[in-house]
Amino acid sequence: MHTEHIKELLNKIKNKSICIDDAVNILKDLPYHDLDYAKIDHHRELRSSIPEVIFAKNKTVEQTISIAKAMHTKSRRFLITKASSEISEALGIKNISFNPIAGTISCGQPKKKNGLVLIVSAGTSDMHAAEEAKETLLFLGSNVKTLYDVGVAGIHRILSNKKLFTKPRAVIVAAGMEGALPSVVGGLTDKPVIALPTSAGYGTSFGGITALFAMLNSCVPGIAVVNIDNGFGAACHAHKINCQKISASKQKSAL
Repeated sequence: MHTEHIKELLNKIKNKSICIDDAVNILKDLPYHDLDYAKIDHHRELRSSIPEVIFAKNKTVEQTISIAKAMHTKSRRFLITKASSEISEALGIKNISFNPIAGTISCGQPKKKNGLVLIVSAGTSDMHAAEEAKETLLFLGSNVKTLYDVGVAGIHRILSNKKLFTKPRAVIVAAGMEGALPSVVGGLTDKPVIALPTSAGYGTSFGGITALFAMLNSCVPGIAVVNIDNGFGAACHAHKINCQKISASKQKSAL
């Protein structure tokens, strides 16, 4: 449940279109819904602007579906990461969107989206993390543009697309191998850059550790780095930056 849902409920009480008992029934599982094996935090979006998201890995299909249905009952929306087609097929909920590359299942995207976040990937092999970031941003309500397969082995590809870096409020850069692309992008734009290391690469990539260390040691100041393959975390960071810019613009126009 987020701010708009709370306002809508309060207005219904004020207008007497809903009785107190019905309102209590809607709110009774707040601040969390106890399923024994999971305690669903329905108030998280009110506190942090990011709702609770279901991480399907290491959960059973039944547990994942039960949590998703509980969220859907309460807010009509949910996002599942590290999801499989098996979960998607078994959910039995209309209007869900399954992205097999990202491993995400989403329901209830906001119709109105704000700002812009650009997602860049070094190679096609990095798209799993980039697409997870994209689906998360769309679910949260940010506009997204993507630029894929523009790694440093063909540096002219990124240079010929420099105009794309003028409009976004934040840029996510996904790269495996040696993880050099975020430094290149950071040297080309004044926008906040979120480096997203991926597990793509040969033996001494060590499942993304080499890319992670390279990004942490970038000589370009101001680059933020998230965990390996954590497209969700990169998206949350970018969304908060995007929303801060929007809030600042609204405050300025109100003066």
